Amino acid sequence: MSADTHLHWTQQDGSPASAIWRSEAAAPAPKRVQLVDDTTPADKAYKLACEGTGLLWTGDFQNARHLLQAMTRRLEKGATPKRGSPAPDGDAPKPGHAFHKHRQALAHRARILGMLLIPFNADHTIPLRRAPDVQQACMEGYGPGTQAYVASLRELLGLIGAHEWRKKGVAIEALKGHGSARIHAHYGVFSPVRGEYVDLVRQAPLPAGIKEAVDVGTGSGVLAAVLASRGINRITATDQDARALACAKDNLHRLQLDKQVKVIEADLFPPGLSPLIVCNPPWLPARPSSPIEYAVYDPDSRMLRGFLSGLKAHLAPGGEGWLIMSDLAEHLGLRAPDELQGWIRDAGLRVIGKLDAKPRHPKAQDASDPLHRARAAEITSLWRLAAA
Repeated sequence: MSADTHLHWTQQDGSPASAIWRSEAAAPAPKRVQLVDDTTPADKAYKLACEGTGLLWTGDFQNARHLLQAMTRRLEKGATPKRGSPAPDGDAPKPGHAFHKHRQALAHRARILGMLLIPFNADHTIPLRRAPDVQQACMEGYGPGTQAYVASLRELLGLIGAHEWRKKGVAIEALKGHGSARIHAHYGVFSPVRGEYVDLVRQAPLPAGIKEAVDVGTGSGVLAAVLASRGINRITATDQDARALACAKDNLHRLQLDKQVKVIEADLFPPGLSPLIVCNPPWLPARPSSPIEYAVYDPDSRMLRGFLSGLKAHLAPGGEGWLIMSDLAEHLGLRAPDELQGWIRDAGLRVIGKLDAKPRHPKAQDASDPLHRARAAEITSLWRLAAA
């Protein structure tokens, strides 16, 4: 969010008004804003949103949610392809075509539904009838407020959902016996809902006599916690993101593992050598469309390639690097089938072992998902690497 970005609109009495624009997704502020309320027809609201007009809600908060649902139905109806329509002329689809088309559809959806706006006071309260208490959820996502602002209702619902997930946490089987054995992901930090990669770190054979390790890009701190639960006494967990650093520290303290794990800010590797260095980088080599997506997308595979190219220089003699990766990018056509192995060789590394796991998340079985074919074929692997 830019503190210099303001929305401007005209009040019902004709007077000018403005407020700060907030968007954690880094969406641009609407250039035009129109006041809407309980009497605004859904068809009119949807048409204005499609034209790029921000709809600043002044009515009952719960009715704003109903309007968002009505706009969603119209959007989904318009996106339904006609049966029997011929395929476009030309060559076969390029690699990654389905993925990029899917992302374009998601971006289009986010742009239109993000036009329904909600006003906030500086303390994150909402000056609307029947508005819920969202102060804590907004504090976790936005931080302390200083001025009145406007944000999209869709983003607010995401903040509320993230807040509820943070309170509930995700149960981690590998952490049984350590506190609640749950990881509580902060807003903007990837939640370990895909348990197969956590299980791979629990199952992989540890180097003999290991006493210390490094977790590169720790995120929620879940892998550092699993390593600590396996008896490794000294672990350094690194990350560059302030939210991730705070989240990892919070989780490790809850699990009573903070004496074994030191969380530090670093670009990939900490100083010194280690007998075990673990990294679970973002799995898809695509450009994030918002700050939150950096946990999923790694532009040009920068983090992955940085880890591989720097690993050999940071391994202690006889040490191992564990790379946790999905091959979803290969199935989507975003990375060539042998490209990862080529980067491993080019980094002066060799593969000494590999553990595989099939995904267990619901989308892998959802035939209606646009990327179902790739998701159904996906394998998550832990690559055990050593100096060549």
